Amino acid sequence: MSAESYLSRGVSPTKDDVKAAVRNQSKGVFPGAFCKLIEDIAGDENYCTAIHADGAGTKSSVAYLMYKETGSYEWFKGLAQDSLVMNTDDLACAGVVRNLSLSNTIGRNAHRVDGRAIAQVIEGYDDIIARLSNLGIDIRMCGGETADVGDLVRTLIVDSTLVARAKRSDIVNAANIRPGNVIVGLASSGQATYETAYNSGISSNGLTAARHMLLSKYYYENYKESFSETLGEDKAYCGRFRLTDKLPETDLSVGEAILSPTRTFLPVISEVLEKHRSSVYGIIHCTGGGQAKCRDFGSGVRYVKDNLFELPPIFKAIFESGEIPMKEMFQVFNCGHRIEFYCDAEAAPSIVAIANSFNIEAKVVGHVEKAPSDNNEVIIRYGGEEFEYK
Repeated sequence: MSAESYLSRGVSPTKDDVKAAVRNQSKGVFPGAFCKLIEDIAGDENYCTAIHADGAGTKSSVAYLMYKETGSYEWFKGLAQDSLVMNTDDLACAGVVRNLSLSNTIGRNAHRVDGRAIAQVIEGYDDIIARLSNLGIDIRMCGGETADVGDLVRTLIVDSTLVARAKRSDIVNAANIRPGNVIVGLASSGQATYETAYNSGISSNGLTAARHMLLSKYYYENYKESFSETLGEDKAYCGRFRLTDKLPETDLSVGEAILSPTRTFLPVISEVLEKHRSSVYGIIHCTGGGQAKCRDFGSGVRYVKDNLFELPPIFKAIFESGEIPMKEMFQVFNCGHRIEFYCDAEAAPSIVAIANSFNIEAKVVGHVEKAPSDNNEVIIRYGGEEFEYK
C-alpha cells in the first residue's frame, strides 16, 4: 500500500520500513495484540506489562503557528491531551484501561518555544489527567524530561510514555478477530459528554498532510521554521485557508479544527469491556494507516467496510483541496471513526447504545470475511466506489 501525497511530504502512513526493521523482534506475550505486552515487571505470571510511547506528532507545528499569529500560549495546552490519548487509547485496544503511569518528554527549540509554552503543555497534562480521573480513569504523572534540542527540532515535540500492569485474563488480543465478526465504529467528531467543545475529529494522525493541504502559501512565505527544508515549495502549504478562516460547515476556525484535542474513547471502551468482554474479539485504533490499519491484525481475513460515516467537515476540506485521492484519504486519516470494535453481531446494538450514552455516534460500519488467501485485505466501499488494500 502507498499514499503518494503523504509519502511525498516525507511521511509514511503505514511505516512499512519501520515494520521491516522490527520484524525480528519478540512479539511479546500476546502476539497479534494491538500493543506489545511483555512479561510482568513484578514477576506475577497472571499479569503482563505494557510500556507504550507515542505523541502529538506534527500537530505541535500548528500550535506554534497559532501562537505566532495570535500571541496566545494557550494553543500549546491541547498538545498534552493529544500526546496522552494517542497512548491511552492504543493501550485500551489491548484491554489495558486501569492504573496507568505517565512520563512525558518535551523536545524544543528554546529560541522559538519558551518556558511559558512549556508551562501550558504541563498544565495540559494536569488538566486531562484530572478530567479522566473524574471519569474513573486513574493516571499517575511520574515526571518527565524537557530537552533543549534546537539543533534537531525546529519548534516543539510533545511525547508521552505510559506503563501499566494488566491481568492476562483482561487482555483483548486482536489476533482473535475472525470471519463473522461485525465492526462497530465510534465517531471521531462531534461533542462527547466529557468534551467542552465540538471536536473536528482530526486527532493526531495525518497532521503533516492536513497542514500542508489546508493551509495557504502565506505560511510557507512567513514561517520557514514550521516545516522541513527538505520539503519542496510545491508540497509545502498548498491549501486555500488561513488559520483564522472559518472551516466550512462548522463554527470553528481552521486552526481550531486542526487543533481539536484528540478525543479519548476510554470511558466507552471501559464500559463495553465491563459488559461485553466475551463478545469482543478485537479493538482497533484507526490511527497510523487510517481505515486500512486493521489489515495488520488477525490472520487470513478480509475486512469489508461498507457503511462508513460521512466525512466530517475537516476531512471534506482536505479532500476538496484536490491534493489527495479518496483511496489515500482512507490510508492517512480516520475519516470519521477512530475506534472500532470487532464483536458478535448480538452485542453490537448494546455497544452502540453505550457510545450514544456519551453522545458519541456509533454504528455497524462493516464485517469480517474469510480472505481468499492467508494474506489479510481491506475492502472499503464509499460514495459508489470500491477501494482495495492488500
